[in-house]
Amino acid sequence: MNKLVFGNLVHRPLRSVISVFAVAIEVVMILSITAILMGKLNGFKDRTNGIGMDMFVRPPTTNNFVGLSSASASIKIGNVIAQVPHIKVVAPVNIQITGALDNIYGIDYATFNALAPYTFRSGGPFQEPYDIIVDEYAAAGKKVGDSITVLNHPFRICGIVEHGKGGRKFIPIETMGKLTGTEGKVTAFYLKTDDAPKYEDDVKTAIQGIDGLQGYSVLKTAEYLDMMTPARLPGFNIGLEVVIGIAAVIGFMVIFQSMYTAVMERTREIGILKSMGASKSYIVGIVMRETGLLAVTGIVVGVVGSFALSAILQNRFPTLDFVINLPYVWKAVVIAFAGALLGAFYPALKAASKDPIDALAYE
Repeated sequence: MNKLVFGNLVHRPLRSVISVFAVAIEVVMILSITAILMGKLNGFKDRTNGIGMDMFVRPPTTNNFVGLSSASASIKIGNVIAQVPHIKVVAPVNIQITGALDNIYGIDYATFNALAPYTFRSGGPFQEPYDIIVDEYAAAGKKVGDSITVLNHPFRICGIVEHGKGGRKFIPIETMGKLTGTEGKVTAFYLKTDDAPKYEDDVKTAIQGIDGLQGYSVLKTAEYLDMMTPARLPGFNIGLEVVIGIAAVIGFMVIFQSMYTAVMERTREIGILKSMGASKSYIVGIVMRETGLLAVTGIVVGVVGSFALSAILQNRFPTLDFVINLPYVWKAVVIAFAGALLGAFYPALKAASKDPIDALAYE
């Protein structure tokens, strides 16, 4: 049977290649979209953890992705929070997102740097209102003293730092307010506490007991990062499921069409096999084995292609956070293989149900 299966595939090379690439594309689609979405999420978590804060305070209007929220809290609230016992640093931040989905951090350098000091590759802190600090990825070949446009305004690069401290571009918080019409406003306050996490619960209770701050969200960094999961982000899983569903349908339809056409073309051949005593299960087995071989080949091509794509994109676009999530590799393998077998099931049954006399008379 195996020789017959292999011979059938080799006899129709173009259709076999198309079927393999259809399964491969299905796998690449699943792994690529999950690599982008999960990569962005994990990259966001890593950079948030690298800020060095122990807790943060945000107004009720701010959502989990602070860069997508307006700066609505008065910067003066930071002075009130700083009076709470066991708080060492209160760093106000005004985070804005650009049309290119680039988070720009408006910071007070002294307090933000006190959370966890910058590691400068070259240059140093702000010297002028329109100075900017960028990480080595955002620098993109530029050097200290070069100009870069942010928020439709030219900035002078004053420092290039190691990546991983929240955002990739940092400007003075006062300048951010002027450019965005949010003067004196912040998105959130990042806190550094004494002997963390020993006093964090006390700090949280004290802040929420301050008049006017009862509705504010006070979170430990660990609590916040635990919230950054697909299940707890609105629409995240829906997006994944839609793309995976589309990919599965593509694989199913191509395999169905390929196997159905193959069965129709081999009507006389099937008649000969049945006249020689081949059972229905034998005929079904031939079609399913062909499909299985095509699916396995397509899956291997898809997985290898996905990792190759990941390596190319990581090298070409290091800020993309395109990281293939291994659990989704197995999901993609199962979905692609199951979809291919399901697509071949009806053609296999149709082949097995053919009357041998009619099949032999087929031209």
